Amino acid sequence: MIDNYKFTVVEKFMRYVQIDTQSDPQSNTHPSTAKQKDLSNILAEELKLIGIADAHVDEFGYVYATIPSNTNKNIPVICFCSHVDTAPDCSGTNVKPLLHRDYNGEDIILPDDATQIISTKDYPYLKEHIGHSIITASGKTLLGADDKAGIAIIMDMANYLINHPEIKHGTIKILFTPDEEIGQGTAKIDLKKLGADYAYTLDGGEAGTLEDETFSANAAMITIHGVISHPGTAKNKMVNAIKIAGEVLAALPKDKLAPEVTEKRKGFIHPVRLEGLAEKASIEFIVRDFITANLTKHEGQLKNIASNVLAKFPKASFEFEVHEQYRNMKEVLDLHPQIVTNAIEAYKRSALKVVNEPIRGGTDGSRLSFMGLPCPNLFTGMQAIHSKHEWIGVKDMHKAVEMLVQLVQVWEEKS
Repeated sequence: MIDNYKFTVVEKFMRYVQIDTQSDPQSNTHPSTAKQKDLSNILAEELKLIGIADAHVDEFGYVYATIPSNTNKNIPVICFCSHVDTAPDCSGTNVKPLLHRDYNGEDIILPDDATQIISTKDYPYLKEHIGHSIITASGKTLLGADDKAGIAIIMDMANYLINHPEIKHGTIKILFTPDEEIGQGTAKIDLKKLGADYAYTLDGGEAGTLEDETFSANAAMITIHGVISHPGTAKNKMVNAIKIAGEVLAALPKDKLAPEVTEKRKGFIHPVRLEGLAEKASIEFIVRDFITANLTKHEGQLKNIASNVLAKFPKASFEFEVHEQYRNMKEVLDLHPQIVTNAIEAYKRSALKVVNEPIRGGTDGSRLSFMGLPCPNLFTGMQAIHSKHEWIGVKDMHKAVEMLVQLVQVWEEKS
């Protein structure tokens, strides 16, 4: 335990979530929404106030800061990273965080929408927090624990280390990124300026979870070209691209290769956006698997589905495009086992049972690992993310701060 320390993580978290930082997948700017900088600027100023002189925000909304080493040992430079944006899936405007003290295990009816009920039946992990405080939103928005919990945890760790110079550690870098939720969290990062050897994202769930494996991910696009005609004289002429798109979607597997019917290590093909007109329509997909080579197989199946559907419409045509998004971080992390080993030691020193499991998704750490900065993912406590039911336990956030303080000491001791 961190003895006699008054944690600041809850107060910080409840302030941060009230700042709207939702990212926009349709934007071509960096950051995708200017409002993300509102939080970035606040964070940089708070870091300066606690004594981190070089804290600053760059033109793209990234926050960089350094806690200098206070030991004579030659220690790898470690970075802690979280993202400022919240997901486009659910409103992040006018978030009202609610602190439920000494949670009693009963259903929580959110006050701004009585149909939004958080229960132990739906979220069994709530049972671990009976007798402890939890934080929710009010029923009309997400909470924003993903990933403002990670930010608040890193900020409280920084506060602790600056005020407790007796804790020996090497150089620590702090990085807060925009646009992680739309896959652009590392698009404009300056790794040379960051100057870290290894990193950890704080973007995980239950206390004790340690993630060193993610999906590998691609994006696929099917663009369908129909034949347009005035509907009044369209007989034997018009070929409606929207209807063809509907047939492609209807032909997707329903009992496999879909997120709603897969779990654990099963991959999937998932349509995420449909738009168009009768003349031209497009379907965007995400393709996911833990085995990178399987992406090609899934994409081949998707292309075959489109080909078979389009074969019924000889006057129409389609294009099929694939773009890489991120890769399974384990391919890199296995080459640097000390990163995970040291984290496991910090978890144990914090009286945590380590739960090592793959992420059915990705984090900034996925991209960072392949950019030359190996980066597993650590827990924050966040639950039911991207939804109005999002919640987080205070004791999990406190434990995460403690774990980070232990982690920097493990790196110092083992160097």
